[in-house]
Amino acid sequence: MLLGKKDFIAEMASRCEISKVDATEQYTNVFDVLFSLLSEGNDVSIPDLGKFEIKERAARTGRNPATGESITIPAKKAVAFKVSKVLKENVINL
Repeated sequence: MLLGKKDFIAEMASRCEISKVDATEQYTNVFDVLFSLLSEGNDVSIPDLGKFEIKERAARTGRNPATGESITIPAKKAVAFKVSKVLKENVINL
């Protein structure tokens, strides 16, 4: 089952015994800080969850699948996430 933002906030409000308004504010604050730090080029490690990193992807040659024509895919930055050992052991390896 895929939980969306509203479901996550409702669950957080219930477990933390706070209002949905307060849970929404906390959710927004956490992600605002995370996005801000990543946009500044920082890696962010959250214990027991994992590490968010900015990776540089080099330019490369690709192929248009419809025409077979070679194209150049420009260099870019991407966010990568590495799962923590704790998360792997407690969730993924169930």
